[in-house]
Amino acid sequence: MLMTPGPTAVPPRVRDRLSEPMPNPDIEQSFFDTYDGVCEKLGRVYDTDDDVVVMGGEGILGLEAAIASTVAPGDDVLCVSNGLYGDGFADFVESYGGDPTVVGADYTDPLDVAGVEAALDESEFEVATMVHCETPTGTLNDIAPVLELLSDHGVLTIVDAVSSLGGTPVPSEHIDINLGASQKAFSSPPGLTTAAVSDRAWEVIEDRDPDSLYTNLLPWRDTSEGFPYTHLGANVAALDESLSMLLEEGLDAVYERHEDAAAHCRERGADLGLDIYPDADRSAPTVTAFHLPGEAKRVQAELEAEHDVVLATGLADLADDILRVGHMGYNADVEKVDRVMDALATVV
Repeated sequence: MLMTPGPTAVPPRVRDRLSEPMPNPDIEQSFFDTYDGVCEKLGRVYDTDDDVVVMGGEGILGLEAAIASTVAPGDDVLCVSNGLYGDGFADFVESYGGDPTVVGADYTDPLDVAGVEAALDESEFEVATMVHCETPTGTLNDIAPVLELLSDHGVLTIVDAVSSLGGTPVPSEHIDINLGASQKAFSSPPGLTTAAVSDRAWEVIEDRDPDSLYTNLLPWRDTSEGFPYTHLGANVAALDESLSMLLEEGLDAVYERHEDAAAHCRERGADLGLDIYPDADRSAPTVTAFHLPGEAKRVQAELEAEHDVVLATGLADLADDILRVGHMGYNADVEKVDRVMDALATVV
């Protein structure tokens, strides 16, 4: 039983769609129609009128492409962070010649809004980055106050919503490049990056005129004459089916289902004496991170060996301290959570 916070389990309906004969994505109009339909459905999930594009590549492609497409050498970029992926944006900025200023906070703390305000008062920034859901620590960040500050200062905003999109509302207002991926709350196979791109962001990208291909958003602005490279036909079809399932259920119902699964997971964890990381008020509805200092890898291994339950540990310095239950997408289900927690009760 796969209950990781991405890649997630793929539902039977999506697997059935994957098994169908696929059109040639370079030639056949039926694929272009499917792609356009996927972009339209994604716009409804993003709750935006901005252009939406779907690139062939795992979600990290979107993070790098957003930087490669907007940051020129010497540009000042504000990276707002309280987690691994927030910190990683600064690495991308440096790799493309930009100058990152990191307003960081401890992984257990919220984003430093006062620090952002101070940085904006001291310097001018072309671009700012942040993460909505820091999956490695199960944190959902309140990004709206930061976005409002950046909007007031005319800063282009890039948000990693990979682990929240489709599982909880994303405050799309004031986000210029809003990034998602197929393998999280959409419960589709890994391999696709999604991005909602504002008109302002397109203007910046056109002025930047990136010279790359795979890490360049610009060729995706108009795909009426074809894609920059052969698209991942089966992945696009699977995402189309995943989005149909989500929209048929209704976004409000989907978000409520995620909240219910998260609350139940944490209640069961409390009964077992488990602490969550971070506190409950900032924990994401898509993933619960239990704090098991020095025990996470052992518990993970025993769950898989003894119960056929696959969970994820933390990453980097927290790799053996955090055990993560991914109740997102198809797995945002109270009964599935119960099976995981029943198994967990035998090994902690």
